Amino acid sequence: AMLRRELLENGIGLQSSSDTEVLIMMLAGAPGDTWEDRLRACMARWRGAYCLTVLTREAVYAVRDPWGFRPLSAGRLPDGGWAAASETGALQTLGCGEIREVEPGQILRLTADSLTASQGIKPAPRRALCVFEHVYFSRPDSLFDGRNVHAVRQRLGVELAREAPAEVDVVIPVPDSSVPAAMGYARELELEYNDGFIKNRYIGRTFIQPTDALRRQGVAMKFLALPENLRGRRVAIIDDSIVRGNTSGQLITMLRKAGAQEVHMRITCPPIKHPCYMGVDMGTYEELIGHRLSVEAMARELGADSLAFLSLEGMMRAVGQAEGYCQACFTGDYPLDLSHDRLKTGFEGAIAG
Repeated sequence: AMLRRELLENGIGLQSSSDTEVLIMMLAGAPGDTWEDRLRACMARWRGAYCLTVLTREAVYAVRDPWGFRPLSAGRLPDGGWAAASETGALQTLGCGEIREVEPGQILRLTADSLTASQGIKPAPRRALCVFEHVYFSRPDSLFDGRNVHAVRQRLGVELAREAPAEVDVVIPVPDSSVPAAMGYARELELEYNDGFIKNRYIGRTFIQPTDALRRQGVAMKFLALPENLRGRRVAIIDDSIVRGNTSGQLITMLRKAGAQEVHMRITCPPIKHPCYMGVDMGTYEELIGHRLSVEAMARELGADSLAFLSLEGMMRAVGQAEGYCQACFTGDYPLDLSHDRLKTGFEGAIAG
C-alpha cells in the first residue's frame, strides 16, 4: 500500500488492484543502465513474497525475493535455450535438464545461449521458504528446497500416524493433495487404504474462493462420496489442513450420509491460527477456525468423532529441516516486520481510498 500511494502521488496512473502492477510500474521507472541494475534498485525497496519472470528483447530474467517464500526454478531446454517456471514439473514437461532453483535474492539471466546468475539483493538474514508449499500448494511431482513434495507428504502421513493413530477400518484421503499423506498414514499403521471420495477435477481449489457461499458451493460440486467403501465402517479421513472449516464440515457430513459408522479426521499440519500476509488469502483472524476454537471445539463443530493435527515438530521432521521455513500461519512469528501498511487489509484500504 505504501508503494502504491507513492506511485499515485508521483502522478503514475494504476489501472487495477493488483500488486503486480505496482511492481511493473516501479520497474518501468527504476534507475539503471541494465535490467539487472533496475531490478536491484527495485528489490532494495520490495518487502514480501515475489517471484518474477521479466521478458525483454535480449533475455528473460528470473527473480526471487530475498526470503525465498515461493518456489522458482530454471532449466535447460532439450533443443537449446533456457526456461523458468514456478514449479519444476513444468520444466520436466518441457524436457528440461540441469534444473536448478533460483536462490533467494538472486537474478538469473536466460538467453538462447546461456544462463548467468547475479545477486540482486543480499539474502535475508532469516530465510523463510513457505512450509505450506510442502503441505498443500505445490504439485506433488515438484521439487521445493531440493525436496520432492510427494515424498515429504508421505512422511507427513507417517509422522501423523505416529502422533495420532486412529482405531479405524479404512483410511481415505481428501484428494488430491492428501493422497500421499493418507498412503503414509495407512502404511505406518498397517490399515486399509481406499478411496472415499471421487473428485471433480474441473473445479478449482475451493479455499481461495472469495466468499463462504462460493466455497460451500464449490465443495458440494467438487466431491462425491463412495458409499460402497464407507458403509458401516470406521473411517480415518486425512486432509492437508483446515483453514476456515467449510470444506471439512461438509466432507464429514457426506461421509455420514454415505453410511460411515465413525469419522476420525487427521490433519497433516498444525492448526492455522494466523493470517498469511505473503500473498495468500487464508482469511482474517475471525475467519480462521483454528484461531477461534480449540481442537475439541473444532471436532464438535465439524461433526467428527475425533480430530487431531500434526505437531509443528512432526511437520518439520517430515520436511527434513527444522530451520529456514516460514511457519507464521501456525505460530504468528512472521519473518519480517508487518506494519499496518503492509497488511492485506491496508492494501485494500489504499485501493478503496
